[in-house]
Amino acid sequence: MAEGLEASALSLNPAAHPSFAEEENPWDRPQPTTMRDVEDFESLPPDDWIPPMTDDWEPVFETAADQVFTPSAPSREARIARMDWEELAMEARQCTACGLCATRTQAVFGVGDHEADWLVIGEAPGADEDRLGEPFVGRAGKLLNPMLLAIGLKREQVYIANILKCRPPENRDPAPTEANLCRPFLERQIELIRPRIILAVGRIAAQNLLDTDTQIGKLRGRVHRFGPAQIPLVVTYHPAYLLRSPREKRKVWDDLRLARRAMTTVAGESARKLAGS
Repeated sequence: MAEGLEASALSLNPAAHPSFAEEENPWDRPQPTTMRDVEDFESLPPDDWIPPMTDDWEPVFETAADQVFTPSAPSREARIARMDWEELAMEARQCTACGLCATRTQAVFGVGDHEADWLVIGEAPGADEDRLGEPFVGRAGKLLNPMLLAIGLKREQVYIANILKCRPPENRDPAPTEANLCRPFLERQIELIRPRIILAVGRIAAQNLLDTDTQIGKLRGRVHRFGPAQIPLVVTYHPAYLLRSPREKRKVWDDLRLARRAMTTVAGESARKLAGS
């Protein structure tokens, strides 16, 4: 047994093995040192060296080809929110966001002064509006003109728009989905016009603008506020309702006078701000 262990020890000792007795291990030889070796060693940075970072320094990462980031296209709402008047009108005329595009004759974008103090908003185009491409031109719509004249305004001095740009079949109420899809157009119009007051004409317009299902009778008689700019908003009956219920014209006259007083208040506040600046 001892002889076996001694033989194993010899086999593990290269110097003792006969086959290595006359051979020299090349790693045991002293390696020559040249000036180039010294210069290379001295040029190495210290262990705690950190590379300098300039203002334009950016890290480099290895990215797989299938993981390359591509920015997503802006949403429909974001695109509309950046449009000017011409782009906005073109987008509305070409809109196919809801099914009304299949039944309309044309989109009814809006009409009036792009810098108007008064913004009048109705519910949706009717048959005459769909045919002519202008809001409030039918029998009921033409009643809007004397309503405005009663408070000293011509049609050309205000801007007139609708909750929907396209006529619903059979003049039905706008569906919530249709109103939501059309909302970006109206919001952009409001941002471009920056009106001092909004007159919401009819139940549909009032409920959509104020995001409520409260009946119009309870929305009348006070000044609401719309949007981040807190634009004064007054609710009144639609001219079509007045054709069916002419006795309600007195209530509309009260609403218009309320709107005029609210407008006077806004003008006074603006004048005081200018005077104090």
